[in-house]
Amino acid sequence: MPTYSYQCKECGEAFDAVQSFSDDPLTVCPNCGGPLRKLFNSVGVVFKGSGFYRTDSRSSKADTTAKSEKKPDAPKADKATTSGS
Repeated sequence: MPTYSYQCKECGEAFDAVQSFSDDPLTVCPNCGGPLRKLFNSVGVVFKGSGFYRTDSRSSKADTTAKSEKKPDAPKADKATTSGS
């Protein structure tokens, strides 16, 4: 269950409450009875690897065409040379 942060608009009391997603948000300060506001914090997300930067998704035209045009070599038939006997 997520933890939500609240702060009272009157007394400034800040606290955290563990609530379900379906629970209604708290509206009354348990300290003074004043109105509460929900605080939103930044989420700790770390992007690792490639593909998250603007330059990762782009490559030079030469790199793109070289990769798309490169085809695997066809297997060459093994020509055995036979001498006339």
